[in-house]
Parts: sequence; C-alpha cells; structure tokens
Amino acid sequence: MTKNLEIFESDPIPKAVAKLAIPTVASMLVAVVYNMVDTFFVGKLGDPNQVAAVSIATPVFLFLMAAGNMFGMGGSSFISRSLGEKKIDKVRHISAFCFYGSIVVGLLGALLFLTCMPTILSLIGSSPATAPFAKEYLSCIAYGAPLVVLSTAYSNLVRGEGAANTAMIGMMSGTVANIILDPIMILTLKMGVAGAAIATVIGNAVSMAIYLVHIVGKKSLLSILPTDFRLGERIATSVVAIGLPASLTNILMSLSNIVLNNFLSGYGDIPVASMGVAQKANMLVVFLQMGLAAGVQPLIGFCYGAKNFKRMKGVMKFSMLTNLVIGCVMTTVYIFFSRQIISLFISDESVIETGNMMLKALMISAPVLGSLFIFNFSFQAMGKALQSLSLSVSRQGFVFLPLLFIGRSIAGLNGLIYAQPIADLVSIVIALCMFLYLNKSFKKMKS
Repeated sequence: MTKNLEIFESDPIPKAVAKLAIPTVASMLVAVVYNMVDTFFVGKLGDPNQVAAVSIATPVFLFLMAAGNMFGMGGSSFISRSLGEKKIDKVRHISAFCFYGSIVVGLLGALLFLTCMPTILSLIGSSPATAPFAKEYLSCIAYGAPLVVLSTAYSNLVRGEGAANTAMIGMMSGTVANIILDPIMILTLKMGVAGAAIATVIGNAVSMAIYLVHIVGKKSLLSILPTDFRLGERIATSVVAIGLPASLTNILMSLSNIVLNNFLSGYGDIPVASMGVAQKANMLVVFLQMGLAAGVQPLIGFCYGAKNFKRMKGVMKFSMLTNLVIGCVMTTVYIFFSRQIISLFISDESVIETGNMMLKALMISAPVLGSLFIFNFSFQAMGKALQSLSLSVSRQGFVFLPLLFIGRSIAGLNGLIYAQPIADLVSIVIALCMFLYLNKSFKKMKS
C-alpha cells in the first residue's frame, strides 16, 4: 500500500497519471472487447435479427452496470478521499458496504428482469422478429445479475485504493474467458444469443474471483467481512450521493438508447442493427478517453482530500491534453477506415452501408469528448454530487433526449444519427462552466 501512496503524494504528475491511467485504459480496452465480442460472434451467424436483438438488449444490461457503478464509482471516490485524509478504517467499512449492497441490488435486478420480461421487451422496442432473441439474451443475463453488479463495482473499488494493475488483470481475465467461450457457445454449440449471454456472465464471475483473491490478501485495505459492514458514518449516503450520478450515466444511456432504438425501429430493423454496430465500434474511442479519466479519478480524489489543489488541477490539465491527442488520432483513423471497421462486425451490405454513415457522425465530437470525462470524473472524485449529477443528466438526458425528438421531427433518420455528437459538444460547454465556478472556491482554500 505504501507504493500506492507514493503515486498519490510524490510522483511527478506525468508519471503518476501513467501509473494509474495505463492499467485503467488497458482495462477499458478490455471492456471494449468485452462489449464487442458478443456482437462480433453473433454477427458471424449472418442473421441481422440476432444482431439487432443484442443491440436492443444492451441498454437493459447497462442497468446492471449502472448499479455496479453506483457502488463502484461512489465507493472509489469515497475511498480515495479517505486515504487522503488518512482514515484507513473507513476504507474497510466503505468496501464492505459496497460488497453487500451490490449483492442485494443484483438480486433485485434479476427478479425484475425475470418477472417483467414481456413489459421490458415492449419498452425497448423489440419487433416480432427480434423479441424472441432479446428474451433469450436477457433471461440468461438475469441469472448472473449479482455477479455483473459485483464485478463492475469492484473493478472501480480496487482501482480506488491505487491497485490499478489488479483491476486491469481482473477485467482482462474475465474478457479472455468471454472471448474463449463466445465462439464455443454461439457457433459450435449453436446456442446463439443465449450462448453470448452465458459467456458474459461467466466472464464477470472470473473477474470477481480475481478481485476476491486480491481483497483477502495482505496488500489490500478493502474488506468484505460482515463485521466491517456499516450503514452509518455517512457511508451509505456518501457512496450513493456520488455513485448515483455515475450510475445515472448508465441509466440515462440505457433510456436514451431505448428511445433511440424505438425511433430507429420505425425505419426498419436495419437501422437498429446498424446503430448497434456503429456504437460498438465507437466504444473503442469513448472507452480509451473514459479509461484515462477513470484512471486519474483516485489521484484527483486523494489530492482534493489532502487539499493539494495545485497538484489536482495539474493532473486535470495533463489528462485533458492527453485525451485531446488520443481523440484526434482515433478520429483520423476512424474517418478513413469507417467502412472496414463496420464490416468487421457483420457482412450484410445494408447494415455496413448505413453503419458507415452512422459511425462517421458519432466521431464528430470524439476529439474533445475526453475533456468531458475528465470533468465528470473529477467532480465525482471531489465529492461534488450536484455537479456530477447535473453533468450526467445533461449529456444523456436533458440535452440528448430532447435532441432525439427535435432531430427526428426536423431531419428524420439523420436527426437521430447526429443527436449524440451535438449533445456531447453542448455538455462539454456545460462542464467547463461548472468547473470555472468551482475553481473560484479553490482559490480561497489553502493549496
């Protein structure tokens, strides 16, 4: 644990960012692969309906990840600030609360999925051709819901105590298991979308097993012991206050995707499948930038807890510049090779043609999108629940959802396609204004 504190306290900013961000970016890349492999191997079946079903079901799966992020992001922020304040016992109490909270919420999610399946399928915009496949996928995911919530939460909690390499190993192990199992279950055993879902659940189980080995070891300050579980000490309220905005990002992403898929389905199943593939491909760019932001969150939280605002703002500036470079490079690659990228997922020419146009549209905001993630993760790290909540709600809710309705009424399908990049650009302006307001208070405090 001493080495982790050196990263937080004394390492030069570029070195500290690299130590925390590189494993986290690698973890996010693994998460991209994790999300892509299902679509990739289902696409090998040559059935656009099954590809569309996975795309339609993904927003519902994101609700489980949202629950995991509520405990993971909220707990990680609280843990890093507690470390900065030298409150070691509180770290154990926070992690135990997140462990048992994740299990309870995961079980509730499973119950909801299984008992309300017909309603869910209707709400997410499944057609008669895609509904049976979406039901198969979600039913299998439901039985593994507690594992999905736990592994999502603990990938963040482990990183929150500075063990970024362990978080990376956990995610990589789960993804490798998923990649190995997907072709076996989907193609060899002919299980289709059900095989994809089962492989996903097993992958999450493997990741959680790695985290548990780390937690019971001597190097970790985290705990899953019932005796360390606390609801008091403002643990529950503080975790939820910061975790809720983080989870709302996933929840609103799910809701907005459900609305988007419902609107797209009015133009047929091909646009639904195309947007699903384009979003999967774009995920690589988004997760690279998000990974760097998530990686430096514990460092920003520690600096804020220690009242070292000069170092905190230095970390933010360096991280934003790095994300800008990443965004520009990736945008250039995607613009020139968008068609080839889409064709990696499916061979249907109609889906490739439409997906190519959609992917190029999504890349409009990519060069500067990373700054939005830096701002949002920084707000979470500082414990600024209101700012984090407002930004999360803006990007996927108050900005994006109205743009979907306005875009469809003005430009039809094109309006739906360009709603997301416009929402991203508007949200970046909102985030900058929020930080400039907070920066006035930093100047009044000791750095």
